[in-house]
Amino acid sequence: MKRQLLRFAPWLALMALGIVAAPAPQERHPHIRAALKELRAAREELQSAERDFCGHRAAAVKSADTAMRQLQQALECDR
Repeated sequence: MKRQLLRFAPWLALMALGIVAAPAPQERHPHIRAALKELRAAREELQSAERDFCGHRAAAVKSADTAMRQLQQALECDR
């Protein structure tokens, strides 16, 4: 019995190594998710800013909202 176990030990070790060393699944659409994160941060920065950015702040916030909505819909569509 012990001999049989020792004969299969290298194979068991290789299988365990294969399971541990298997690459993690790739995240789908990492650039879109990164863009969403950056847009959220930019929107928060615009809203909390004391300046009006020469009258462009409101339009920029509105455009960021539209872009975030479109990116979110694109991700949901790809499920």
